[in-house]
Amino acid sequence: MSDASPRAVPAKIAVLGSGSWGTTFAKVLADASPATHVALWSRRAEVAVEITERHRNSRYLGDTRLPGNVTASDDVAAVLADSALVILAVPAQTLRGQLPAWRASIPENAVVVSLMKGLEVGTDARMSEVIAEELALPADRIAVLSGPNLALEIAREEPTASVVACPDHGTAAWIAAACTASYFRPYTSTDVIGVEIGGIVKNVIALAVGICEGRSMGDNTKASVITRGLAETTRLAVALGGRPETMAGLAGMGDLIATCSSALSRNHTAGRLLGQGLTLDQVTVRMNQTAEGIKSARAVLDSATKLDVDMPITAAVVAVLQGQLAVDDLGARLLARNLKPEGDPAQ
Repeated sequence: MSDASPRAVPAKIAVLGSGSWGTTFAKVLADASPATHVALWSRRAEVAVEITERHRNSRYLGDTRLPGNVTASDDVAAVLADSALVILAVPAQTLRGQLPAWRASIPENAVVVSLMKGLEVGTDARMSEVIAEELALPADRIAVLSGPNLALEIAREEPTASVVACPDHGTAAWIAAACTASYFRPYTSTDVIGVEIGGIVKNVIALAVGICEGRSMGDNTKASVITRGLAETTRLAVALGGRPETMAGLAGMGDLIATCSSALSRNHTAGRLLGQGLTLDQVTVRMNQTAEGIKSARAVLDSATKLDVDMPITAAVVAVLQGQLAVDDLGARLLARNLKPEGDPAQ
């Protein structure tokens, strides 16, 4: 933690990443404390100008007006200067490559929070692990935020709740206080692994549900995939050291339901387009934002394989993404397993 009181409202907060979720979370922080300066880093100078001068990020949030205490710049050092809290909201697979250039500009006692929901391809590392490795920070200065975070709904100030997780409960509570707005309710947890894994695997399950929808399968099918998807997410989380009860909460079941059910979900949308017959390249061109599940699915399956965790839905999605399984054959594969009692923890 910083030398200031854990309950002191940060005078300045940096948000690195001006996509839909990064910009929306900057709005949440600014609405939570109008006295706090929320500085956004944008890779594109023209986006930074629009945010600062017009209080809009029209590419991602349309006409949503941003509070006056949000500014933006393409100068990352200026954004980071004097920030007690640093929020990272960049695509997961780009994080490790960007952190070395940012490290010297991050204030000495700042706490770093990950909004990202992905596993690093090649290392199977969670984003909090990448941050720890690249920034050499202790665990009590790294936190993650996850939950049902559909950015456009939150930007419209539709009520939602999320979870802030950090090994140090005081740090988690301080971050939660900094982002408590009238429409945004953060809970706290010390289960960083469980919260991260819930946010990661739900993207893969949402791809499966989207494919089913694209193939015009019914609600029974989708409900079955969501439920069994939660079971395999829980198995992986527990194998990695997470707590099973986390998967029954906002970062597990809550995020899974939202991501698998909403047309606003990037991963659900990507799956639906795949189910309708588009190729992976065509889906990428059609979508304006990153569907993290496409990038992370292989890493999730690799991690499960190393730990001998059975994840049949994830395996089927990876097979589709790699061209080894046709979308027409996905439905039969999803639930084609040996008959077991539903409560069997190994199923």
